Amino acid sequence: MPENKPFPKGFKWGTATSSYQIEGAPTAGGKGPSVWDTFSHIEGKIKNGDTGDRACDHYHLWRDDIELLKNLGVNAYRFSISWPRIFPTGKENEPNQMGLDFYSRLVDALLENQITPFITLNHWDIPQGLEDSGGWPERDIVHEFVKYSYHVSRHLGDRVKHWITHNEPWCVSYIGYIGGHKPPGLKNNWVKSLAAAHHLLLSHGMAIPEIRNNSKQSDVGITLNLNTAIPASGSTYDEDACRFYDGQFNRLYLNPLYKNEYPDDVFEYLKTKGLISELDLNFIKQGDLNIISTKTDFLGVNYYSRAVIRNEDIDEKNNLPRNVDMGPETDFGWEIYPPGLYDLLMKLKNEYEVQNIYITENGCSYGDGPNSEGKINDKRRIEYYHSHLTELKRAIEDGVPCNGYFAWSLMDNFEWAQGFSQRFGLIWVDFKTLERIPKDSYYWYKEFLLTGGSNEN
Repeated sequence: MPENKPFPKGFKWGTATSSYQIEGAPTAGGKGPSVWDTFSHIEGKIKNGDTGDRACDHYHLWRDDIELLKNLGVNAYRFSISWPRIFPTGKENEPNQMGLDFYSRLVDALLENQITPFITLNHWDIPQGLEDSGGWPERDIVHEFVKYSYHVSRHLGDRVKHWITHNEPWCVSYIGYIGGHKPPGLKNNWVKSLAAAHHLLLSHGMAIPEIRNNSKQSDVGITLNLNTAIPASGSTYDEDACRFYDGQFNRLYLNPLYKNEYPDDVFEYLKTKGLISELDLNFIKQGDLNIISTKTDFLGVNYYSRAVIRNEDIDEKNNLPRNVDMGPETDFGWEIYPPGLYDLLMKLKNEYEVQNIYITENGCSYGDGPNSEGKINDKRRIEYYHSHLTELKRAIEDGVPCNGYFAWSLMDNFEWAQGFSQRFGLIWVDFKTLERIPKDSYYWYKEFLLTGGSNEN
């Protein structure tokens, strides 16, 4: 490739959002409540008592937002469908036409502006009605997801080629059932966590043929949040903790998708700790792994930081050494470590032989707001993007089959348990007036795209 064109021909450049984080309008057009509509209204769950009731009001302001996308110069946009806009309780036999029509208008407007839509079917906001019936730990939800995937792809598949079944199943299964910071807010329930992970993966595999039948020449994949995990020291305590972390964070999803197996060491570790028994794994039925490992057209990768793992069970008096120098952090407290993106991509290429990758999220949270002239100088965000795109370019030059990059996020939005306190956007949003102001990073990215990804900061 010529030096001034470091990215492959036809490379997709975009930004990403998700429905609950930007749409608002929780009952408009016949929408039912999602788990996030419910969870965000539970006292103490969200910072500052924020909710996504209005968020960025993208449901009403989507035309303005597409104009911002057009002016940015991206050729792709990743967004998610709100499942309860299509099936208000999740259990209806027929979809809600008003919900389908909203996304149909959005898709048409994107295509009119030469922006390729990438649709995520599940970005966590499942219908509350399905959660009330047990949610992801129950096998019945798999069939409801397949039904939902069928109807959305049938309605939009004539125009939409790129489909993502789930976004970050780890966040649903681990944070929802172990950490407790996302719906349904349970803690340390490994049995339900593992069942949720399995049913997310199973529903992914079962939905693939439905989408392909409805969307000819479709590309279907799944998005995982992945990282490279390293122990904080060379002690066996940290090394063991790191192996388990890598197992439950990365391999629990990659192995069944690409190797038709679960990482046994994860299950064995949990058994030795008394957190699960062999009988607890009876949700894995014969043939499930064959369905889960159905060949996908791409893997979506969300990368924000690496993981440096310390064994938290060891008493402080052991005074374990720390051999890893940590880099600077974003306002979210996440370490900035661009080489981790390169390391991760090379691992996916070499260990899992992934044939097609999209970076479906990459970004950082900084609170920079408008100055006296109304401009937003978010230089740190520009540096973050530039350093990570440099590592992505290096990985591609070393043979990684990556064909697209989506900056997270198009605009500041509702950042889950952090409410509106963390700002990831290329566009600053005044959450009182809903004014949108492009940040300096927006203009930097625009210039980057104009030069084909060859401008040096």
